[in-house]
Parts: sequence; structure tokens; C-alpha cells
Amino acid sequence: MIGFIRGELAEKGDGYIIVDVNGIGYMIFVPANSRAYLSEEGMEVMVYTAMMVKEDDVSLYGFMRKGELDAFRKLITVNGVGAKAALSILSSFTLEQLQQAIVFEDAKTITKANGIGKKTAERIVLELKDKFGAAAEASGAEAAAEAGEAIPADGRSEAVSALIALGYSRSEAAGALAGVAETDLTAEEYIKRALKNLF
Repeated sequence: MIGFIRGELAEKGDGYIIVDVNGIGYMIFVPANSRAYLSEEGMEVMVYTAMMVKEDDVSLYGFMRKGELDAFRKLITVNGVGAKAALSILSSFTLEQLQQAIVFEDAKTITKANGIGKKTAERIVLELKDKFGAAAEASGAEAAAEAGEAIPADGRSEAVSALIALGYSRSEAAGALAGVAETDLTAEEYIKRALKNLF
């Protein structure tokens, strides 16, 4: 198993990069929005990798953040979601956007990814909402550390945590917040609106 690959970005193709490591070129499939894919050829890159082995093929999939790799591994455990479908999803959303869609049971948003239908999106939400909910806080910390600065948590995420602390279940909190149409509110404002939906 190859955990990560660090080397020079030698080439970029349709959905993949080739990383030169001491004269050996590793072809790695990456999300379209990956910083590795958007980097200039000749730059050093490091990608965390997952190796997929089939009877007639061995492929590497690469991600700039461990959280993205973890999300990829979770997605491919869902029936009907293969490596290409998982990569399509991670190409369409940032990790935080995907986590929010799953935790808030927003299957419609997930269908915006190329090749992902309604039933598949609903299955992803059903099977992964608890796993992604637990991972959301860790990925936020990872992003902050990666940026080298403190990044404030999303207001909705803070509101969910606060409502759970008040004794509501995660599904109750998510359901109440799903009814709040406004965006970019503070956590306190989300909580006030969500509580109205719970009474």
C-alpha cells in the first residue's frame, strides 16, 4: 500500500497527474478541484493516495488532505459508488461542502456531481451521515492547521453542536436547521431560528 507520494509534478492530463519520484512517473487520478491538479508543472507536490486493485487494473487516487482521502474511502463503501463516482463527487464539492450536504441530509445537492443520481445520493446520505458528522470537526481542524491560521467554524456546524448539547438528537438538530433558509448567519442566529422550528 502506498500511503503518499511526494515528487515533481511532471504532467497533467484529463483527470490525472503524473508525479516524478526519482525518475519514476506515478499516474494518479485526482479531483478536478485538487490543488495538485491546479499546480504548475515542475512544482513539488505531495498527495495522499489510495490504491485500487482490480483483475485487469491497478490505479492510484490522490488527495491533498487526509480528510479527502478518508472521505473517498467512506464513499466507495456505499453500494453503487465506485472510485470514479467518488472522485466525481470530490471534484464537485470541497470536503466541507460534502460533509455539510451529508450531515444535513441534502441528497439533492449531491446529485449535482456528474453521474450521481437521486437514489445513489440518498444512499450516500443514509449510510454516511453519522460517519461524516463525526469527521466534520476533525477536517475543520485539519484545514485550519493546513492554512496555518485559526478558521472559524461554520455557523450551522456550531449550531448543530449546540443543539446536541441542549439534548436534541443530531437528526433533530439537522432537521431544524434544514428549515432555516438564510445563509451566512452566526451560530447564535441559526440556533434561534432552529429552536423555533423545534417548537
